[in-house]
Amino acid sequence: MSQSDLPYQLFDADNHLYEPPEALTKFLPKKYANAVKYVQVDGRTKIAIRGHISEYIPNPTFEVVAAPGAMEDYFKNGNPEGKSRREIFGKPIKATPAFREPAPRLELMNELQIDRALMFPTLASLLEERMKDDPELIHAVVHALNEWLYETWSFNYENRIFTVPVISLPIVDKAIEELEWVVERGAKAILVRPAPVPGFRGTRSFALPEFDPFWKRAVELDVLITMHSSDSGYARYAAEWDGGNQEMLPFVTNVFKMMNEWAPIRDAVASWVCHGALFRHPDLKFAVIENGATWVPGLFEQLAAVYKKAPEGFGFQDPVAALKKALYISPFWEEDLGALADLLGADHVLFGSDYPHPEGLAEPTRYIHELKDLPEADQALIMGGNLARLLKV
Repeated sequence: MSQSDLPYQLFDADNHLYEPPEALTKFLPKKYANAVKYVQVDGRTKIAIRGHISEYIPNPTFEVVAAPGAMEDYFKNGNPEGKSRREIFGKPIKATPAFREPAPRLELMNELQIDRALMFPTLASLLEERMKDDPELIHAVVHALNEWLYETWSFNYENRIFTVPVISLPIVDKAIEELEWVVERGAKAILVRPAPVPGFRGTRSFALPEFDPFWKRAVELDVLITMHSSDSGYARYAAEWDGGNQEMLPFVTNVFKMMNEWAPIRDAVASWVCHGALFRHPDLKFAVIENGATWVPGLFEQLAAVYKKAPEGFGFQDPVAALKKALYISPFWEEDLGALADLLGADHVLFGSDYPHPEGLAEPTRYIHELKDLPEADQALIMGGNLARLLKV
C-alpha cells in the first residue's frame, strides 16, 4: 500500500518493544539484586524471579523472536491441521535494532506507514504475578523498568512514539509517586494490569475506594489508563481443574484455559462499575488493549440484567452507560469491528496492530481493509483520530 493510498494518519494503539536483560536489572536497587536473574538451563537463557525459573516467555532475552504476524492465518482461519505452536510460529528471526531502540523503530514506522504509536514493553507482563507476596519488591522492580524505559526510549520520542510505563498499585502512596514521576517525564498513558491488586493482606480490586486517591490524581494529570493483556493470575483457576500448580504459559495449548481466556479482562472491566470507581471518578478514561472484544456484548448484557435486579448496588447509576463513556477498546483485526463500533460508538474503538508480535499484523495498514464497510469518517477515528484526541497530540 503506497503512502498516497492512506486518506488519514495512523496512530497504532498497540506496538511493542523487546526488552534486553538490563531493562529489569540496570536500575534495580542493590537490596533487590537477586530478585531478577537470567540463568542458563540446558544451554538456554531463562529468567528467574526470586530463584524460580519462569517459562512464561520461553526466550526472555528476545535475541531471536517469531516473525511479526506469524500467527495471522491461525487467528483468521483457525488450526484445522492441529499444528504445534512451533509450527504456527514458523522460522524465528533475529531481533532487529528497530525492536530495541526508538530511532530505528521510527524508521521502520515510516516504512510501515504508522505515524504514531503507543509502545508497550513485552516482558513486563510477567512481573507482578510472580512477586505478588512482596508489594515493596513489585514497586522497586517496576520503577527500575520505568527508569530503563525512560532512559532508552523516553516516554515521548519525537511526538510519535509514546512509550507506556507500568504502574503497579499495591501501596497507593508509592503508586501515586510513580505516576507523578512518569508524567513529569512526558508519559501520556500508563499501563495498569487488569487483575486484582496484590497487597500485604491479600488481593483486592483496583476499583475499591482505597485506590481513589490514585484515580483522582490520574484524572488531574489527564493521563490515559491502559489495560493491556497480561498475566492476571487466572492460571490458578485452570490449575484447579487440570491438577497441579502451573504458571500461565501463553504459548502452550490448554483448551480449558482457552474457554476462559477473556475472564480476566471481563472481570477487570466489570470491577470498574461493580466496585464503583467509574461512578466516583466520572471523568476517568481507560483503554483495553490486546484483549479482543468478543466478551463485550455478554458483559454489557449481564451488567444490564444485574442493574435491573439490584440498581442500589450501583448507587442507582447505570453501569453500562458509565462504561460506554469511559471505555475504549482496541479489538483484534479478525473480529467484527463494525459490530463493536455499533455497540460502543466508532469514537471509542482504537486501531492496534500488536506489531511486531507474532499474534499481530505483519503489515499494520492491512487493518484498514477490515473497516472498508464503515464510513470514512469512522475509519479515520478508529485508525488514529480517537487516540490522538485522548492523548491530545
